[in-house]
Amino acid sequence: MGTAMFYHLTQRPLEDTLRMLVGKAQGAGWRVAVRGTTPARMQALDAALWLGPDDSFLAHGVAGGPHDRHQPVLLTCDAAAPNGPQCVMTIDGADLDPAEIAGLERLCVLFDGTDDAAVNKARAQWLAVKNAGCEAQYWSEDSGRWEMKAKTN
Repeated sequence: MGTAMFYHLTQRPLEDTLRMLVGKAQGAGWRVAVRGTTPARMQALDAALWLGPDDSFLAHGVAGGPHDRHQPVLLTCDAAAPNGPQCVMTIDGADLDPAEIAGLERLCVLFDGTDDAAVNKARAQWLAVKNAGCEAQYWSEDSGRWEMKAKTN
C-alpha cells in the first residue's frame, strides 16, 4: 500500500513544487499522473511545464493524445490514467478515492494554502484517507523548506 502525502503550498508556485515532486518520482522509476479538475487548467499547466528551466524539463503529455500510455508524466482530469502510474498527484482540489492508494506507491495532494476552499478540501481528503486506514503525511513549506508536520499510523 502506498502513502498519501499532502503538500500545503504557501511559498512556491505549484509548477515549481510539481517539478520537484515529479523529478523525485521519476528518480524512483515511477510513471506519474497529474490529476486536475478542468481541461483548460491542464492545458495551462502543460504550457507552463514546457516553459520551465532547461534543468527541470519534464517530458510529459496531456491526456487525449495517441501516445498517452507511453507518457512518463500524463496531465489528466480522469481518475483512470492510461499511462499506468505508480504515483498520482492531484491539484486544484481534484477528487481522490482513498481506495486507489492501495494500488500506488504514492498519492500526492498539492493544495494552495492561501485559498480557504482548497485548504478545507484538503482537510476533508486527509480525513477520508485517515479514516480509510491509509498512511498519510502532511508537509508544510511555511519555514521556507519542506517539513513533515504530521502523519497517520
